[in-house]
Amino acid sequence: MAVGRDGGDPTLRNRGRLLVSCPDRPGIVAAVSQFLFERGANIVHSDQHSTDPSGGRFFLRVEFELPDLADHAAALRREFGPIADRYGMRWRLALAGQPKRVAVFVSTEDHCLLELLWQRRAGDLRAEIALVIGNHAVLAPTVAPWGIPFHHVPVGPDTKTEAEARQLALLEGAVDLVVLARYMQILSPAFVERWRHRVINIHHSFLPAFVGAKPYTQAHQRGVKLIGATAHYVTPELDAGPIIEQDVQRVDHRHGIEDLRRIGRQIERTVLARAVAWHVEDRVLVHGNKTVVFD
Repeated sequence: MAVGRDGGDPTLRNRGRLLVSCPDRPGIVAAVSQFLFERGANIVHSDQHSTDPSGGRFFLRVEFELPDLADHAAALRREFGPIADRYGMRWRLALAGQPKRVAVFVSTEDHCLLELLWQRRAGDLRAEIALVIGNHAVLAPTVAPWGIPFHHVPVGPDTKTEAEARQLALLEGAVDLVVLARYMQILSPAFVERWRHRVINIHHSFLPAFVGAKPYTQAHQRGVKLIGATAHYVTPELDAGPIIEQDVQRVDHRHGIEDLRRIGRQIERTVLARAVAWHVEDRVLVHGNKTVVFD
């Protein structure tokens, strides 16, 4: 499937995604389907989940085709409002043909960044990597051949506020998602709240085990038999946000700390890339401190 330089796929220009979360009750799917049918849309894929059919929370993701969708999007959003109010919905309409723009925050390690760049080039990540921000300049030469702007924003104990102000200025109106690709800094609560559920972090541990610094050292000292990585949305509480994806690999007593780090890098890059891909394809709905991820 052809993908444009900006991550756009011309075959998706008429594809819409409607995501809904509301109290479960009869008639939700019928109301959504009828709404789309009456406007000439054709549903091509639908996923749903209920936490409890008797009073639980209902989640729905519908993909549909509608000719000249971009011209009708504003009217669709306006006209869907009464249905959303009737069922107490939290909802959003996304246009699949308009790829989300991503900012990648990095420090000195390149494996997660490179995985995102490679997947973007291969067309597996349907998004535009709009810019890279590093608190060190070491990865600027890595980014340069890709034609993506790199911004060096040093962060120190006495400059954190100023650094975040500059980062926020770079992000404003330029991106839809922030990805922390082994960005070894803690974002302020104000930053996180401004980008609520739009900052994804990769933690080199199978959370909630080994939170914080040096998880591989902690894991080695504990003699674990499984190591893993966790991609999650960032919240003010350290490494405690809604989990999007995790994976593990078996290890044993023969593996030293460097072996664990090497194996861990492979897990980190794939877990983060999956989580980012699912987010930009509107497959993730947040429910409290959990996520519903539609495949």
